[in-house]
Amino acid sequence: MMREANGASASVCPTVRPTDLRDISPVLQRMVIIGEDSRFRTHHGIDPVEIADALGADGGRGFAATLAAAWRHRDRLRGASTITQQLAKNLYLSSSRNPLRKIKEAATALRLELALPKDRILELYLSVAEWGPGIWGVDAASRAYFGVPPSRLSEEQAAELAATLPHPRTSNPTFRPEATLARRDLILARYHGVEVYIPPEEEADSLLVPVLPPVVPPAVDSLQIAVPTPPDSDRDSLP
Repeated sequence: MMREANGASASVCPTVRPTDLRDISPVLQRMVIIGEDSRFRTHHGIDPVEIADALGADGGRGFAATLAAAWRHRDRLRGASTITQQLAKNLYLSSSRNPLRKIKEAATALRLELALPKDRILELYLSVAEWGPGIWGVDAASRAYFGVPPSRLSEEQAAELAATLPHPRTSNPTFRPEATLARRDLILARYHGVEVYIPPEEEADSLLVPVLPPVVPPAVDSLQIAVPTPPDSDRDSLP
């Protein structure tokens, strides 16, 4: 978020307010893990199961077939990023889709997992993630969308914030909220124990409600309205 301080020119870096994990509602922490990285507590920075699913890999088809499938679906790796990988990208890397950047992201995620406990990784991620145009960090997002600090979010609000993360600039609680609400409902269902499929980032657009073209009424002059002919009063009158 570009801000000016004391009349100085806007900074090229977003302004974020670090938030301690103890000041973030536990339900929001859980909602984010459900929506973004369900195996966050058990993997070591990268999630081999998610990567295999994203690439359509199947060891039973043989090595060559697996490589071919991986190449066809290589763009899906973006949706297989763990919370640690997203943190690595936000802190150290660009948002480029270059395959080399993805390799650097994975390597940095592994190093972060060796250096930091899971709670610290989650705390940093929530503090630096983008939650909307010019909205960086969970504290700013909670106050901007719901007018409360992140420690006071309800279940529905927490799930709605978590649903914003895949596409914070194009689908959030104030812009195209119908898509955010659809993903929110899936996250809430999973939170309450219902087995539902939550699309990864590259499939999140499947939840978007299509935007219909505006209906333009025809010009008044082009309307032809048939006016009924009044009855013949002499012929139709009673004797």
